[in-house]
Amino acid sequence: MIPVSCFLEVMFDKIRYSRDTKLSILIVLMGVAICTVTDVSVNGKGFIAAVIAVWSTALQQYYVHALQKRYSLSSFDLLGHTAPVQAASLLLTGPLVDYWLTSKKVYEYDFSIPSLFFMVLSCSIAVGTNLSQFICIGRFTAVSFQVLGHMKTVLVLILGFFLFGKEGMNLQVVLGMVLAIVGMIWYGNASSKPGGKERRSYSLVTDRTQKGQGIVLEDGNIDSKV
Repeated sequence: MIPVSCFLEVMFDKIRYSRDTKLSILIVLMGVAICTVTDVSVNGKGFIAAVIAVWSTALQQYYVHALQKRYSLSSFDLLGHTAPVQAASLLLTGPLVDYWLTSKKVYEYDFSIPSLFFMVLSCSIAVGTNLSQFICIGRFTAVSFQVLGHMKTVLVLILGFFLFGKEGMNLQVVLGMVLAIVGMIWYGNASSKPGGKERRSYSLVTDRTQKGQGIVLEDGNIDSKV
């Protein structure tokens, strides 16, 4: 998610990252990989599902930020406009994708009172999660949201240690969590510095010409009077 989000910002928003910002993102990725990746296997369906999931989520998060900035929308306004479309698309495509991946039909599931309760609870929590996502991305960017979002992974691992004992917690996991947290702190510091993460602007770019130092204006002409 983070590399794809960075790619979208560089391509569409002309964002330029400093060396420290790039290194901090790399540290976060290394830390999360060390503490979460234990077994890697690839098959056709899984690979296709992963590619679609990563790119669709990255594009969704990028446009959440872009639309809020472009049209001065609040998180509530944008969520209210997009949630019905997302829900309708999931109702249409969700059962088909589930059947393609698992060979099981949704309507054949044996619903019960506990399962319905947890479904409603899950949907309620999802509303809060989506709202917090829109607020965070609107205030910062999709890349910052992804970097900070990995703190959730660290907290899940820590909570699992306290709830389920030492199973799954070893030196490798602890090292990965520490590395990820260090990367997050470094990213916050590096991206907030001048030049840490900035948009390349073509409206005012200094250009040294043979006649002297001028300013390249938005129409491409050089004003040497400045």
